[in-house]
Amino acid sequence: MIKAKIYVTLKPSVLDPQGKVITNALHTLGYTDVIETRASKFFEMTFEGTDLQDANKKLNEICHKLLANPNTEIYHFELEQDNA
Repeated sequence: MIKAKIYVTLKPSVLDPQGKVITNALHTLGYTDVIETRASKFFEMTFEGTDLQDANKKLNEICHKLLANPNTEIYHFELEQDNA
């Protein structure tokens, strides 16, 4: 099996209102040294098989078609063999 960890974030040029709210809340709680917060999405996925190259290709398709909006988000992922 292959395990994937997928991170989807807003492009740096895209405003992040959720991150802004979090930063403001942190300032209210006294964490005034926090300059900026960016909210992201994290996914874990497991694939049958052991072909990392095939999993890499499929994951790029999945991220582009479903998990990330290519207009506003970027993604990256990590793959690892799971021998369990």
